[in-house]
Amino acid sequence: METNSVSKIITIFLMALLVSGFKLIHCSVTYDNKAIIINGQRRILISGSIHYPRSTPEMWEDLIKKAKDGGLDVIDTYVFWNVHEPSPGNYNFNGRYDLVRFIKTIQKLGLYVHLRIGPYVCAEWNFGGFPVWLKYVPGISFRTDNQPFKAAMQEFTQKIVQMMKKEKLFASQGGPIILSQIENEYGSESNALGAAGHSYMNWAAKMAVGLNTGVPWVMCKEDDAPDPVINSCNGFYCDAFSPNKPYKPTLWTEAWSGWFTEFGGPIHERPVEDLAFAVGRFLQKGGSYFNYYMYHGGTNFGRSAGGPFITTSYDYDAPIDEYGLIREPKYGHLKALHKAIKLCEYALVSSDPSITSLGTYQQAHVFSSGPRNCAAFLANYNPKSTARVVFKNMHYDLPPWSISILPDCRNVVFNTAKVGVQTSRMQMLPTGSGLFSWETYGEDISSLGDTSRMTALGLLEQINVTRDTSDYLWYLTSVDISSSEAFLRNGQKPSLTVQSAGHGVHVFINGQYAGSAFGTRENRQFTFTGPVNLRAGSNRIALLSVAVGLPNIGLHYETWKTGVLGPVLLQGLNQGKKDLASQKWSYQVGLKGEAMNLVSPNGASSVDWIQGSLVSNQGQALKWHKAYFDAPGGNEPLALDMQSMGKGQMWINGQSIGRYWMAYAKGDCSSCSYTFTFRPSKCQHGCGQPTQRWYHVPRSWLKPTKNLLVVFEELGGDASKISLVKKSITSVCADIHEHHPAIENYSTDSSSESSMLHQANVHLRCAHGESIAAIKFASFGTPLGTCGSFQQGHCHAPNTQSVIEKKCVGQESCMVIISNSNFGADPCPNVLKKLSVEAVCSTGSSERTV
Repeated sequence: METNSVSKIITIFLMALLVSGFKLIHCSVTYDNKAIIINGQRRILISGSIHYPRSTPEMWEDLIKKAKDGGLDVIDTYVFWNVHEPSPGNYNFNGRYDLVRFIKTIQKLGLYVHLRIGPYVCAEWNFGGFPVWLKYVPGISFRTDNQPFKAAMQEFTQKIVQMMKKEKLFASQGGPIILSQIENEYGSESNALGAAGHSYMNWAAKMAVGLNTGVPWVMCKEDDAPDPVINSCNGFYCDAFSPNKPYKPTLWTEAWSGWFTEFGGPIHERPVEDLAFAVGRFLQKGGSYFNYYMYHGGTNFGRSAGGPFITTSYDYDAPIDEYGLIREPKYGHLKALHKAIKLCEYALVSSDPSITSLGTYQQAHVFSSGPRNCAAFLANYNPKSTARVVFKNMHYDLPPWSISILPDCRNVVFNTAKVGVQTSRMQMLPTGSGLFSWETYGEDISSLGDTSRMTALGLLEQINVTRDTSDYLWYLTSVDISSSEAFLRNGQKPSLTVQSAGHGVHVFINGQYAGSAFGTRENRQFTFTGPVNLRAGSNRIALLSVAVGLPNIGLHYETWKTGVLGPVLLQGLNQGKKDLASQKWSYQVGLKGEAMNLVSPNGASSVDWIQGSLVSNQGQALKWHKAYFDAPGGNEPLALDMQSMGKGQMWINGQSIGRYWMAYAKGDCSSCSYTFTFRPSKCQHGCGQPTQRWYHVPRSWLKPTKNLLVVFEELGGDASKISLVKKSITSVCADIHEHHPAIENYSTDSSSESSMLHQANVHLRCAHGESIAAIKFASFGTPLGTCGSFQQGHCHAPNTQSVIEKKCVGQESCMVIISNSNFGADPCPNVLKKLSVEAVCSTGSSERTV
């Protein structure tokens, strides 16, 4: 056989292997001081967290494909023990919990996996990912040198590892899993526990390594991680981090892309300029693996949110938003960053940086592995001023708080502070599918005392009673009032004070609602105080204690108490005050509507609902509402607008969307700048508005017709104003200066002068299945304003609009090179110009370059 024919066959075979993802390829995964080594090659690995339970299986492939298109190599996920083993020995790996399907989807699309088994995950997830039954194993103490805990943890970890091995999902077997994590952010716990914590940490590492997965193990935020486990960094910045041994690589397992949201707090956003700057700082110091936490945050469906007080939305200001839509400019700017990083990969993993001062706040980090292989990072740490620096006899302008990347130590292909990608404008729009025929059913409070329940002297801790089978626990007692009490004659009502350990309480006196009180994430202890209507004789006091997710972090949080723990004081009596806490109390777990399964189609038909205008009566506590609706057409993500409601939960066709709460956001939303060190207190949004107004409705949960929506409202609200909306990209904008670095034009040909680098590009792209229907604004010159409010400046090329319309309208995407020749003549010589465009999206599918 001829040599050329053999080469062709080998080439075809290798291409087939690449197309098939990682199947048939047994990977060797090791590490040295520079990087993770895959099949003998050091790699710069770019990763993003996507948690399988926070989306639906129908969303997974699209999410992973977008992650791959965004330049990621690895998908990172925790493993959530509580959803997989809801009771001891009973396992669930179905639906959203189908871990194997999720990993095989990643494998199908040709990406690697970092499997963070934990099994403690934190993650703003209920009970930190531990099943609540674990708390009641005799003699147990979480996350320390405790035999009952270690036995349970080892059994679950072995279960997951054996499942992965059976499916041949570790890289050593030809699968995509190249890293695994044991424990999670244990450093502070270890320090607090002393010898017991250190012993447990060493045991966990030895146990994990002994499972023989064939891939390295990681411990994040654990400086003492023993060999061969790699310790890694989590945080907003990790450029100051170094591994604990000189032969380990520098890994950043959580580069926080934003921050989580709590009911009553603002929305936190992290400017992409700062996130890119943080990544650049990490890489220029020798980092070789970084993972965005989150790349897609998703939704805390059901009662999965922990904290407590964490919202149902886990959007996290991630590059792919809660609904699976690309968030611009964050996604596109990071994609350009990733392209620039890959151009530098060989130099980064082949050499150590040499650092040169370029000024008081400026440095050059240069990686050189030979005369033809050089990459440089030019950094300006000054948060206020642009710096003009000289590097290799050339001048470079560095914006404040930025890094320029030069993959050939000459040409700038990317600057972290110069965002050259489009901005997408998202809106919640009516679907045209109204919710009709609302009906209501009142939670039966009058019969609370008629059924047998647990009784006890004194107040019981809530989770010990409910075992977290419901957010709700009734505390029931009675108090006898003498006819001689003065308040019965003088009209001055006595007051009731209820002290609770969280998270909320609704007070009912003789079946009538008397008020509510709530804690906060920072202060779970709170007190209800209010006047109450009491009558002569026996009075029933019913306290509905409400949990809003169990704690997910803190030393021995399994011992923390929840619920009404007292005192419960009546004040204003003839005797002064009376403490009811030590008397006999009865307990009822959950709501009657829950027990009757009103959220399911069968359960909903088992009671008599009241139709009509009674539903719109506001202020009625503890009401169930139901309505039917048809699925709207199209493929845009859907959400429920709950602004007219108070607090409660909601279900569609029996599946729990999650908790809702129109708690209004408090914070400082006055300003936001990408410069200076980022903290969650920066860049807050939504102050004075409900923290979460819209709630994701997965389309895969819907039938074509007659979908059942059930809402349980705790406080009162107008259910008739609930609406189904769609999240749409209504327009896309670009606002880019000429001479902006354009990585698409960079040539690796050393003989090229890369002149195209000085021709900036504008990219416009609508969502898949949509196209550019119209150009709302276009100006090449000195336009003013921002996306949605652009205006012409004193300099404007008059044919800008017609040029953009001709090349972009009808296309799903288009690219326009910013040059005078594209728009006729130079509209204002010797002036730095830019192109600003706002395009309206509708339907279509191709790309054209100008």
